[in-house]
Amino acid sequence: MAHDTKEQVDAVTGVTTTGHSWDGISELNNPLPRWWLWTFYLTIVWAIGYWVVYPAWPLAASYTRGVFNWQSREAIVGDLDALKILRAGMTTKLAQSSLDEIKQNPELFAFSRAQGKAAFGDNCAPCHGAGGGGAKSYPNLNDDDWLWGGSLAQIEQTIRFGARSTNEKSHQGSMPAFGRDGMLKRAEISNVADYVRSLSGLSIEKGADLAAGAKIFADNCAACHGDKGQGNRELGAPNLSDKIWLFGSDKATIMEGLWNGRGGVMPAWHERLDDTTIKALTLYVHSLGGDQRH
Repeated sequence: MAHDTKEQVDAVTGVTTTGHSWDGISELNNPLPRWWLWTFYLTIVWAIGYWVVYPAWPLAASYTRGVFNWQSREAIVGDLDALKILRAGMTTKLAQSSLDEIKQNPELFAFSRAQGKAAFGDNCAPCHGAGGGGAKSYPNLNDDDWLWGGSLAQIEQTIRFGARSTNEKSHQGSMPAFGRDGMLKRAEISNVADYVRSLSGLSIEKGADLAAGAKIFADNCAACHGDKGQGNRELGAPNLSDKIWLFGSDKATIMEGLWNGRGGVMPAWHERLDDTTIKALTLYVHSLGGDQRH
């Protein structure tokens, strides 16, 4: 229905309408409540005052500083400095104590875990997950399966110098590309993949030649993974006889790893984090993964 735009006075209220009417319903031209108007005016005054006293307007190469000369970065730095002073006593104890001493001191251990959890969230969670649960190709730190060892000293070594990083003290050793580099043929890789799956009790394809796979494994893989696939932490060679798989346990994934090789990289954190933070991280990660001592 076409609407009427002629201004009228409402017969019931005596209020002038806006001139808009739809289906016989007219819009009254009531003024806004005074409280609403005054609130609106106050917000304008408040905004102008905010622009004057705080940083607000962008300039060509900078921004207006405001008469208070307040800076969010300086405020954060001040808060962090205050936090460091508050934690100074415990931080000093953490720096002066060995990992075992910290572990035996409930108060200091709780403090170090809190520090380590925060550092983990900032630096490690993007790869290992917020709770250390890991992901495909990133180890789960909650279980008791460790590539390079799960003792306090071994975890600290891994965090401090990394794995296959550019640091000369980092863990080294990677899995060769047996197929890509021509060491094994595809049929041989298929056989050894079946054998590797059998080590952890996984189902094997009908007609798989496990004897051939065992021979290939003994000749090419046992030097790193052990005769029974139990792994070698000195080399970061995973245990192939359990049911924990870093990249996946299906045959296609195993064959892809055998063909192209494996070798993930973990950075050397001692170049980015101070010693106290590395201690705290070590204790936090150690507390996640089975409390392994050796």
